[in-house]
Amino acid sequence: MEDTTPIIIGGGQFTQKEADPLKGLPPMGIAAEAAKAALTDTGQADAVARAIDTIAIVRIFPDSNPARGHEFGRADNPGRAVARRIGVNPVNAIYSNVGGQSPQALMSEMAEKIVAGDVDVVLLGGAESIKTQRNASRAGIKLDWNEHDEGSQEDRGPGGGFASMQEIKHGVGIPINTYPLFENAMRGHLGNSIEQHMSVMGNLLAPFTEMAARNPYSYYPTARSAQELVTPSAENRWIGWPYTKWLVAQDNIDQGASIILTSVGKACELGIDPSKWVFIHGVSEAKEGKTVMDREHFYKCHAMRINSGKAFDMAGIGINDISFIDIYSCFTSAVEQACDAMGLAWDDPRGLTLTGGLPYFGGPGNNYTMHGFVEMLPRLRSNPGSFALITANGGTISKHATGIFSTMPTEGTWQREDPSICQAEVDAIARPAIDENPTGKATIETYTVVHDRNGPAAGIVIGRLNDNGARFCANTPTDAATLNNLMDQDSLGRPGSVSTDDGMNLFTPE
Repeated sequence: MEDTTPIIIGGGQFTQKEADPLKGLPPMGIAAEAAKAALTDTGQADAVARAIDTIAIVRIFPDSNPARGHEFGRADNPGRAVARRIGVNPVNAIYSNVGGQSPQALMSEMAEKIVAGDVDVVLLGGAESIKTQRNASRAGIKLDWNEHDEGSQEDRGPGGGFASMQEIKHGVGIPINTYPLFENAMRGHLGNSIEQHMSVMGNLLAPFTEMAARNPYSYYPTARSAQELVTPSAENRWIGWPYTKWLVAQDNIDQGASIILTSVGKACELGIDPSKWVFIHGVSEAKEGKTVMDREHFYKCHAMRINSGKAFDMAGIGINDISFIDIYSCFTSAVEQACDAMGLAWDDPRGLTLTGGLPYFGGPGNNYTMHGFVEMLPRLRSNPGSFALITANGGTISKHATGIFSTMPTEGTWQREDPSICQAEVDAIARPAIDENPTGKATIETYTVVHDRNGPAAGIVIGRLNDNGARFCANTPTDAATLNNLMDQDSLGRPGSVSTDDGMNLFTPE
């Protein structure tokens, strides 16, 4: 263990359940409350606060997508808005790009900078105040969340997208339309009937609800049975078939979380009790393809498999050495693919969540994984020498990052492999040809039926042309008979024909 070794010394989170929008905190107010909790957790709050030289904030949803914008304004310098509230003046203020992988990616980057001596004490944080925002809009209440803070800022922008324009025109790329495509592909891979797979999904996530029910920071702390999760009802309507409301991430929340990183040498200087230290044993990250259709299969993810393998190699341990696990759980297909990528059973007795998961603990935008970090800290400190695994997922099973942690010290000089090496391995995997103007006989590779509050609204198909195997995306006819038939009949591998008209593709099943 060297003085430059990066460690986590504190973590905190904050869940706001204020019903009055006029009393609710804006996103950076929630992030600041979480930061204060993280400072307290270090045991040396004042000394650590004075030493913070870098604050990196995970991008909030309203700044991630124009469709998420609202009329209440924003903090123009999020890092410094948090800094002002907690009474610090960092040299560096960073605002991340989009994606649920951002907390782990930022941690890996800052750990590397700590080793290099480029930064000293780093606060990572983020928050969402979506519940308050929506409550205010529904009540016709005007909020003023505009904040201006002087000082430098490295705003990294939203970052590149992971869907082509043609995919977007057909509804592909929107998470609630896209993850069901992965789910049905997994069902086909397993050979399950529709009924069997609904049961599989319910059994996978029922234990998540039980964890959420025990977590005081959860937004939806109710234990639910597997059958309740998958049975459509007025309260549990179809969102994107085969997903009901209680199988998907719930972003109608106000939540924030933060952790603090530094070096072993600086921790000693600040008087941080070594029992607080958590070491970063393994990290890696990778992206899967350039678009939704640019992947070998829809039921597996090579970026998950390869990047998690790199993290385990760096840590020098295997999956059986892990005691605590938090798998990114925006949709069941993300959990299923992550487990398969790492050789985890879907009913692993260790459990697959530390929080309760995005559908039940809450889905605070790009910052969810920060809550996973905070939840792992007391578990590792109470079980010295044990290991925790945290996975992070951004886009539509597009951007991935993995972290492995323990109170056990790392050995030698901390160094992660250049992420480009992992990415090159992922990029080397063959991808199918894509036809944006498909015509002729074709077969369904995977599909979904999009719902609105009135019921089935549209069908989305990803298929293969029979003559050359090229992949395409298309919509189906929108009549009720067609849409209901797609849900009632297992349509994986179903034949039909596809045509194109002015850039829009139509698949008609036989």
